[in-house]
Amino acid sequence: MALATHSILIDDERVVVNRFDFAPGDETGHHVHQMPYVIVPLADGRLRIEDDEAGEVFTDLTQGVPYSRPRGVSHNVFNASGAPLAFLEIELKGAADHG
Repeated sequence: MALATHSILIDDERVVVNRFDFAPGDETGHHVHQMPYVIVPLADGRLRIEDDEAGEVFTDLTQGVPYSRPRGVSHNVFNASGAPLAFLEIELKGAADHG
């Protein structure tokens, strides 16, 4: 499997906005999130996530429908769709985790 293409679109004092583009089967590589973050799907698709706490999880994405996760998430993310997939990841610098 190949790594997804990663581009940093913004990195300022408030946020880091990353774009990930995946061919079918591509992965991010295992990583730990140092900041809370929001994912904004740019296409419909399905992710397979190997989460260090939850194990293997599948998540369906809907274009334009965001979701958020707390700091400390440790996982590897795969495109489990049969088509290319992309999303924006918005990391919140200095944000307090809630919930």
